[in-house]
Amino acid sequence: MNPLAATITAIAMSLVSAASLYAASPHCRWPSWRRHAARGKLVGGLLAVASLWVFIAQLGVGAGLCAMLGTWMLALMALPYLAWRTAPAGNGEAR
Repeated sequence: MNPLAATITAIAMSLVSAASLYAASPHCRWPSWRRHAARGKLVGGLLAVASLWVFIAQLGVGAGLCAMLGTWMLALMALPYLAWRTAPAGNGEAR
């Protein structure tokens, strides 16, 4: 596989993993995502491991671990913020 394509695939898997874990969270503010909460933890965990494996195969252990965790944690922090900005305010919450 092309190294650039493999790295982009690893980034995409990392982002989808974070989205799956956010959908499985009880704090998910997007109602349409809450329907997928039952499988979210399993899918998120499997995609995180697969992303880590691809990153390590392309970049080596140290750089692969840093790249995967950096991408994953950025997405894990950005998703709640995006949900807060885009979800309609409910129960009298102020934004």
